[in-house]
Amino acid sequence: MSAKGCLKIFAWCMAALALVVLGLFVLFIAWPVWGWGSNGERWAGPVPLTPAWALEPWVWEDDVNTAEFTLELLADYEKHDFPIRTILIDSPWTTRYNDFQVDEERFPNPEEFFTGLQDRGYRVVLWMTNNVNSESKDTAIQDSIDWFLEAKEKGYLALNGEETRWWKGKGGFIDYTNPEAMQWWRGLQQPLFDWGIDGWKLDGTGTYFHSMKGPIPVPWGDAHERSLSMRAYMDHYYRDEYQHGLTQNPEFITLSRSVDDQIPHVHKNGFAPLDASPVNWVGDQDHAWAEDDEGIEEALRDILRSAELGYSIVGSDVAGYSGGEIPPNVYIRWAQFSAFCGLFLNGGHGERRMSERTPQELEIVREYAWLHTELIPYIYSYMVLQHGGGPTLMQPQPAGSYHYLFGPDLLVAPIHEDSTVRAVTLPEGRWRYFFDTRQVYDGPATITGDFPMDEFPVYVREGAIIPMDIKRAYTGIGDRDWEGWLTLKIVPAADASRMDLHPPDGGAALRIAQKRNEDNCEISFEHGRNYTGVILVVHLDNAPDAVEFGGDSHAAGEVWTWDDARGVAVVRIPKESGATACRLRW
Repeated sequence: MSAKGCLKIFAWCMAALALVVLGLFVLFIAWPVWGWGSNGERWAGPVPLTPAWALEPWVWEDDVNTAEFTLELLADYEKHDFPIRTILIDSPWTTRYNDFQVDEERFPNPEEFFTGLQDRGYRVVLWMTNNVNSESKDTAIQDSIDWFLEAKEKGYLALNGEETRWWKGKGGFIDYTNPEAMQWWRGLQQPLFDWGIDGWKLDGTGTYFHSMKGPIPVPWGDAHERSLSMRAYMDHYYRDEYQHGLTQNPEFITLSRSVDDQIPHVHKNGFAPLDASPVNWVGDQDHAWAEDDEGIEEALRDILRSAELGYSIVGSDVAGYSGGEIPPNVYIRWAQFSAFCGLFLNGGHGERRMSERTPQELEIVREYAWLHTELIPYIYSYMVLQHGGGPTLMQPQPAGSYHYLFGPDLLVAPIHEDSTVRAVTLPEGRWRYFFDTRQVYDGPATITGDFPMDEFPVYVREGAIIPMDIKRAYTGIGDRDWEGWLTLKIVPAADASRMDLHPPDGGAALRIAQKRNEDNCEISFEHGRNYTGVILVVHLDNAPDAVEFGGDSHAAGEVWTWDDARGVAVVRIPKESGATACRLRW
């Protein structure tokens, strides 16, 4: 045979070998990691109904991790009137990972500490993973080989007790398919449930699940019931912890990772299954701007990717998780972006006490924390709609850089560079600038705006009905005496629109509608049993001549006022009026 013929045969053999290797990779590596797994697990839905408390701002820190500093952090936020609902306590809080025994050097009298936080109105979420450690990096007990071996000998660990190194030490994987292992695991957790904890932060160690085939790591391995793929094990981890928590507390949540762009080619469907994803975060970013620095741009990309996959309540660590000093402008712009996410999560490394930040940061971050809180009726209602099969709460837009709809009526174009100038691409329709609704734009169009540090590129669609819960004056929309009233921010349009307001107590939805006619605007509503009355904030080009409700016509100054600088009519309709509609005439 000629040399040319030999080379041809050799080339064919190498091509065949390459195809075999590729096939094996797809069959044994890519499919178990990327796909649904080899055991029939599916990417389920719908997304859960996240309790309204989990939509209010969270805080945490990852530098000190003690009861004393936790209380100091919360006292600082209380002093400056921040609307904080949830305190996340990250690692290390246990004596070893994950024995669920509180380290009483760090957190003395833990039952009193946790229940005391709840008595003050806070919700408590604790960090955990699925690892039973033989070595723990930064806990009180660092050598826990005896504890690990006990779990291994009793068959409580998957992969026949093989040890895996992860960022907090070394250990084995609890076997979620073994009923005896689960009885032991749940027994360790039970005292914390008895103290009333509200959730787990499930960190992403399920991605470490693998066994060794000779020298080759493969993403599957033996468990009590059957062999599990990495994907199948992750599904057990997220689903089983969430479902068990709900048996202990009907408003229990888990905070889990949805997407991590730092690992872009694995788990293409996300980390936690949609049906076990009441609250999600993307991490961990740096205190930085640009993509190359893994800063706010990465958080934006991960959150919008999460929305594309169908996740609902998603956020990131405000100002980023790690790094040195937090640049003030990064902190401010990240807080503004987080105000228009399902989760407002202010925490990580770096100084988080607002007394230690600049006065500008204090004022602006507080304003946007309150704005996020005011928007919870809007956020919750569209989360309920998504749970029922509707569109995602956040809808990435094809035009423009990192643009998305937040609900159907708010177009958000976050600032991800150290600049006040931002190009914004508006979809079809008529839009008004959220912070000055006298600025009107017809889409589709691309505009360039200059946004000072206390403003942000957000636009509201004409026809929008935005239910809000106003308790403070920081955002300029209302005031303290609005607490207990249902606020409806209305931007009238000739095309009639309506929305269903879903109350967090699970009661019947309240139908709200608007339509602008030639000489008037009609708004219909229901008060709902939990509201003192309704306050309409109606954005108009000119002041109305009269406002009618409850069978009477009301002159300005009686129950309504006109703010000419903002182009806003504010109408206060007490519940006892019995009115279910209002007409503004001009």
